[in-house]
Amino acid sequence: MSYLALARKWRPKTFADTVGQEHVLKALVNALDSERLHHAYMFTGTRGVGKTTIARILAKSLNCEKGVTSSPCGTCSACVEIDEGRFVDLIEVDAASKTKVDDTRELLDNVQYAPTRGRYKVYLIDEVHMLSTSSFNALLKTLEEPPPHVKFLLATTDPQKVPVTVLSRCLQFNLQRLTVQLIGERLQYICDQDKTRIEQAAVDLLARAADGSLRDALSLLDQAIAYCGDEVDGDSVAKMLGTIDRNHVIRILRSLGQLDAEGVLDAVAEIDKQFPDYGRLIDELAATLQKIAVFQAVGRVETDGQIDDDTLNELSGLLSPADVQLYYQLAINGRRDLDLSPDPRSGAEMCFLRMLTFRPASASAPAASGGAAPQKKTIERRAEGKATRIDADQVAATDQKSAASWDQPDWNELLTILKMPGSVRMLASNCALVGRDGKTVRLTLDPRSESYLTRERSDRLARVLSEHFGESLNLDISVDSKGEAETPLKAEHRMADERLEAARKSLESDPNVQTLKNMFGGELRNDTIKPLGD
Repeated sequence: MSYLALARKWRPKTFADTVGQEHVLKALVNALDSERLHHAYMFTGTRGVGKTTIARILAKSLNCEKGVTSSPCGTCSACVEIDEGRFVDLIEVDAASKTKVDDTRELLDNVQYAPTRGRYKVYLIDEVHMLSTSSFNALLKTLEEPPPHVKFLLATTDPQKVPVTVLSRCLQFNLQRLTVQLIGERLQYICDQDKTRIEQAAVDLLARAADGSLRDALSLLDQAIAYCGDEVDGDSVAKMLGTIDRNHVIRILRSLGQLDAEGVLDAVAEIDKQFPDYGRLIDELAATLQKIAVFQAVGRVETDGQIDDDTLNELSGLLSPADVQLYYQLAINGRRDLDLSPDPRSGAEMCFLRMLTFRPASASAPAASGGAAPQKKTIERRAEGKATRIDADQVAATDQKSAASWDQPDWNELLTILKMPGSVRMLASNCALVGRDGKTVRLTLDPRSESYLTRERSDRLARVLSEHFGESLNLDISVDSKGEAETPLKAEHRMADERLEAARKSLESDPNVQTLKNMFGGELRNDTIKPLGD
């Protein structure tokens, strides 16, 4: 017997076998059970999510010999013939190859005749958006006044190209892309049923590569079985897919967080030995940055097992939220421009170097004369997306002073010293220091930022303070009901407003600006003023 592709072998034959799409299945089951049947259904969604499969099951439900039912028997002649694609009253049309109006008219000429064998004559038109305007007009007339024995099942990946006059006469169901978890569970089930040994890592890679399409996942599984032989393992599937090892992506992000250009280029050189897909590399970097951004914002993220929590915590501490947003945008732009670069490797390298070049940081001033001046050791400080470089000796002195006393600590300066994940830093930046009572450090939280306060973040901040001061400290955070205390974030906004006001006053008093205003009757637009250095 010839081999049957997995996508055909495991195509669902009942609604109960269908993976996902519960919102569509529930509506169809209820309609069938109550016999409240519409004359036209439109199924939309990306490729491989089950549009034509659900349409065929619906056709079987309408024509099963046991009666209209949401659970067709699968054994009567109508069910068997529909499964085998030879049921005379199920007319399947590929609109991509039948676009002319003559084709549509020929198809619809037989609508008036009763079904030959079944209860209903069912027209299943796939990729209906490919029909011409004249074809849609011909179809529209039948959709307006269809015979009672006819049902139309339309499927499309691009519903925006379907005229609204057609859409308005159909019940529309939008099928969603399947989640990685659903696809992975289905792949594992199929492998178990077929006695195929497969590693969990291979399942995860295939499920992610399918991009929401179960049919694509099954085709990739077919390819993986042919590639790997008796056992489908993660390493072999990664090579087959051209997947970039996530460790390489993490190494690049670490180097970016440490402002280590040489480390970034070394990582790319190591990756280049594996003949990589640099577009996929940048995609993986952007995907990881997105996870870091979500983690910094809400303190948790679904990682699909591709990156562990410790690494996510580490990268969230290395990269400020502003850096993550900047790097993500540059990665998206770099991916778009990759085909325009002299070669893929140089395009990827320029994308990563651009991240280091464009990040906001103060540049070192060159020596005025007399040769190279001795360089001071500097340390980069990050606070709410802003980076400055300060003398390492000054840092050490500040650290020693802060560790020695809590009499008058500078909370703003302390936050630039402490190393913590982005979500914890957001909590701390919206707090003001009240003082210390024994082993308890008391903070007040801006009431507008109460959503940042969770037990996990509070405990993490307490651990960071304890590690910095070398003693066990507790943390008591209360919400400032009046919102009067100045937090580091408020201080930053206040200073920005002061700089803006100073810039406005400077421009207002500038003689050249006054001359221009008098000559042309112009006005100074405050929304266009930006202080130098911002």
